[in-house]
Amino acid sequence: MHTRTLHRLFSGTVILLSVFACARNPVTGKREISLMSTEQEIAIGKESHPSVVATMGLYEDKSLQAFMNEKGKAMAKVSHRPDLPYQFYIVDSPIVNAFAVPGGYVYFTRGILAHFNNEAEFAGVLGHEIGHITAKHAARSQKSQLLSTIALIGGAVVAPQVVGQNIEALQQGLGLLSLKYSRDHESESDKLGVEYSSKIGYDANEMADFFGTLKRLSDKSGEAIPQFMSTHPDPGNRFTRVHALAKEYQAQNPASYQVNHDRYLQLVDGIMYGEDPKQGFVENGYFYHPELRFQFPVPNNWQSQNSPSQFQMAAKDGKSAMILTLAKGNSLDEAAQSLVKELGLNVLESGKTTINGNPAYVLISRQQQQQQQGQPQQDPKAALQIGTWLIQYNNAIYALHGLAASADFNSSYGAFKQVAENFRSLSDPDKLNRKVERVLVRSTPRDGSFREVVTALGMPAGRVDEAGILNGLKADDRVTKGTLIKIISR
Repeated sequence: MHTRTLHRLFSGTVILLSVFACARNPVTGKREISLMSTEQEIAIGKESHPSVVATMGLYEDKSLQAFMNEKGKAMAKVSHRPDLPYQFYIVDSPIVNAFAVPGGYVYFTRGILAHFNNEAEFAGVLGHEIGHITAKHAARSQKSQLLSTIALIGGAVVAPQVVGQNIEALQQGLGLLSLKYSRDHESESDKLGVEYSSKIGYDANEMADFFGTLKRLSDKSGEAIPQFMSTHPDPGNRFTRVHALAKEYQAQNPASYQVNHDRYLQLVDGIMYGEDPKQGFVENGYFYHPELRFQFPVPNNWQSQNSPSQFQMAAKDGKSAMILTLAKGNSLDEAAQSLVKELGLNVLESGKTTINGNPAYVLISRQQQQQQQGQPQQDPKAALQIGTWLIQYNNAIYALHGLAASADFNSSYGAFKQVAENFRSLSDPDKLNRKVERVLVRSTPRDGSFREVVTALGMPAGRVDEAGILNGLKADDRVTKGTLIKIISR
């Protein structure tokens, strides 16, 4: 019986895979199973773009946008897929990041643009992101996930008693396999970033140097994770590898490669730095939203991330988190009903209350899991439990969700409750009138160490290292008179 079952499984897998055409990858030249046509890639990009904009917002800067469009189009022409309808956007986020979506959509945050120190660094990362698109990494990831799923299902059919006992370990193993695919894609895109940026005339060694900046940011945040558990290769390792790739490319293609430090700094002079206070900011253990005029506490040692559509914060152990969003509905009852329906909640407790004079509704619930045929029964202790406080304030209804596994919910509930019950109006003029910080480009007044120079230009001593990361310099690096550098100021 096992032989017949295995034969049917193999035959079904062959039929399934034969549905998808084999195509030649434009970068590798190899024939591979293609689960996504060019038309589908473009459709995914068009469908995803409104969500990206709604979540992060666009940053308006005509000069920077024009520069990005110019270099993006030039690079697209020399890429392996010049016929895609590439589009380039700056998103309004302080996070140092860039990403690409199938179909030619490339996004740079204002945070990463502020941290580049020349055109060559920008071009290297732009080439990296275009490389994800030209190498069809999204389609190849989809293929690997499908084949992994087939392998897992196949194991369940052939030896269900073994898979049933080890399903979690198998899923973790497949997850690590997917991470490996992703690291391979990142490394391939690094190579393409060197090639594409070099082809439009930039020194790819600067791309390698930017990984030094990423390494310092990672070390400062304290969030570095082991390379074998990361979807991105370690920045320190990439620094070495990309320098080697740049050296090899330039040896084979001798030319005068550009850096353009001053010209790029003039482009980012005045760019917003850090959080936009109008969208809310964290300070001294509180989240303040000047425009919406409310505040609430952030638990000690919790990390947070803000965006135009929601505010998230989480404990460092990853066992509990909270999310603030706007709720749907014209009343607390409508908002509660909409929430339960949309999230598929099983309400355990509910009731009305008042929070600092504001009408509120509290729900304790679990998210209902759809049980698939053949899947093991979910451990009730691992189910997601949610404490929700719906608060009516200034003609809007806000939802504060506290999330934890059922096993951890009771121990986390005190922190959730303390945050929600201290949601209150904001009236402090210092917070309401907080001005945005910006990157200002200045000419150094004299020779000296970077520390001496930025201190003379008004940077506080406690922010010298932060300014150093922004400039790709260390405190004791020597700077000559007349050099353009970046400082942070309101």
